[in-house]
Amino acid sequence: MNTLREIIHENVREGELYEKLDRNWVRCFACGHCCKIPDGQPGVCKVRYNRGGTLYVPWGYVGGVQCDPIEKKPFFHAHPGALAYSFGMLGCDLHCSYCQNWVTSQALRDLAAVVGPMRVTPTDLVLDAIHQGGRVIVSTYNEPLITSEWALAVFKEARAAGLVTGFVSNGNGTPQVLAYVRPWVDLYKVDLKSFDDRHYRQLGGRLQPILDTIKRLHETGFWLEIVTLVIPGFNDSDDELTRLAEFLAGVSSDIPWHVTAFHKDYKMTDPENTSAETLMRAAEIGKRAGLRYVYAGNLPGMVGDWENTRCPKCKQLLIERHGYLITGYFLTPQGCCPSCGASIPGRWDPAFRRQITDRPFVPGMRPQSDLLVLNS
Repeated sequence: MNTLREIIHENVREGELYEKLDRNWVRCFACGHCCKIPDGQPGVCKVRYNRGGTLYVPWGYVGGVQCDPIEKKPFFHAHPGALAYSFGMLGCDLHCSYCQNWVTSQALRDLAAVVGPMRVTPTDLVLDAIHQGGRVIVSTYNEPLITSEWALAVFKEARAAGLVTGFVSNGNGTPQVLAYVRPWVDLYKVDLKSFDDRHYRQLGGRLQPILDTIKRLHETGFWLEIVTLVIPGFNDSDDELTRLAEFLAGVSSDIPWHVTAFHKDYKMTDPENTSAETLMRAAEIGKRAGLRYVYAGNLPGMVGDWENTRCPKCKQLLIERHGYLITGYFLTPQGCCPSCGASIPGRWDPAFRRQITDRPFVPGMRPQSDLLVLNS
């Protein structure tokens, strides 16, 4: 029986994000590690590898597929209520001890991660997304940058079919990979996990490439939202959260920042789960730093008004949420506040559409009934 590594290394094609070096070495540009890889070895991600001086990359499979409310990604300023058809592959360039998707992201590092690949074509994924009612298709669940060639093959067909595309990423990018994906990726969410380089090194990365990526994403016109999982004792100090929020505000005060609650998972079982009070403290810090759109997530009904979108000028309620469910939508067709006319940054639809679901589901298992939300 073939091992998982052997199966993955059979489902490959030559990559595009690399350069050939002397003595059959290659340098990969898919992530911020910029691995210099000798013949016969993989990069840090374990799924991009050098064979005979050629870099081979994952192709023709997924590690999992799920249908999510776009609010789960989370994108709060992009096509509210849309169904995001989400797919992932295997592998990651980081090794976060609290990863909630470790069965796919750590598949070649952790013997307990037993998820195997399912062979598909880009056409298969796009047709399934349309069949499920998806309007957005997202590469997620592992790090999409390290499988960018495959994601773009999917996204080119998705764009032709009228779908919006997105990455849910750790943001450990390079100028080369961002230029490569820019023509085909509409929405980009970055997990900014800390504002301390020592913490990032514990996770297998460095802080600076993530900060550089965030700046470049904004400069080059991706729709960008940032998430920070607030972990007690790791990144929840007032000082660190303030520095992080001030950095984001310095890039643009219009970037939505989501602070979300940690819960014990994978190898991190020591800290207590994040409280609603901690999330609201982090959100207040973001607001004081000058960010106009700050959200406290994944504790529905426990964080007051921090789930909702309000106009930063007149405080008019624009989008009301409970968890992933939209309970009120009041933006104008032009994406403006109906009260004062202020333009709200985002990727808005001309009108709010039916929300298929407020919870994730497996393709083929559609919810019993659609959820209707009134547009007032």
